[in-house]
Amino acid sequence: MGTINPTARVEDGAVIGEGTTIGPYCIIGPHVVIGANCKLIAHVHVTAQTMIGDGCTIYPFVSLGTPPQSLSYKGELTRLEIGAGCTIRESSTMNAGTVAGGGVTRVGERGYFMNCSHVGHDCQVGNDVIFATSATLGGHCEIGDFVFIGGLSAVHQFTRIGPQVMVGGVCGVRGDIIPFGLVNGQYAALEGLNIIGMKRRKFTKERLAKVRSFYQKLFHGPGIFAERLNAVQPLAGEDPAIAEILAFIEQGKHRALCLPTDDGHKQ
Repeated sequence: MGTINPTARVEDGAVIGEGTTIGPYCIIGPHVVIGANCKLIAHVHVTAQTMIGDGCTIYPFVSLGTPPQSLSYKGELTRLEIGAGCTIRESSTMNAGTVAGGGVTRVGERGYFMNCSHVGHDCQVGNDVIFATSATLGGHCEIGDFVFIGGLSAVHQFTRIGPQVMVGGVCGVRGDIIPFGLVNGQYAALEGLNIIGMKRRKFTKERLAKVRSFYQKLFHGPGIFAERLNAVQPLAGEDPAIAEILAFIEQGKHRALCLPTDDGHKQ
């Protein structure tokens, strides 16, 4: 059986799943749905139409579903959805969506959000992500599965980060990052592929060699980037990761692509 501490305030209409514990001084709004076997340790604030999946652990001073930090917001009741199995550490924040952005901020399953991390309005965050201390997303960002964002790094609004990307610490991310990319620097630049992450996802030596060869041709071959991009299109059939990277580039619309620093003059 779950418990609700007598100092907590759970508004009429809120739904609390079986086995969930609501700790001291938590505030739960009337449109909130919390799944089974969650643990809100203390001083957690949940509002708007926030849905929290089963088995989440939420630490003190977390604020979920608070109004989007957008001048377009006019007080509409919008949503935040958080998948099962997430851990959200102290003082992290996740805002609800805006009507203009679709009305929903989504966070996938099994995410680990370290203290003071932030998910802005209308973001779409994948599964199994890790946000280190103070990692921050502006509004409308799209973050793939198995992404790691380093401490004190910030991602500009409308930026896309592909699956299995690693972002170093203290980075300002202003461009879309290809799937499997590794970026670093004060203003994030592409340094190569996230080889460690790819090995953890069971890439064989043969697959790694193919994707590395493709990467070198695309980002460090002769000619301007547009010419190289056209030249490597036939390689999409050699490996699903190559096809995924090319599709990601093709789908870009808001932000320029994050490139290696030695390639910036060739765009």
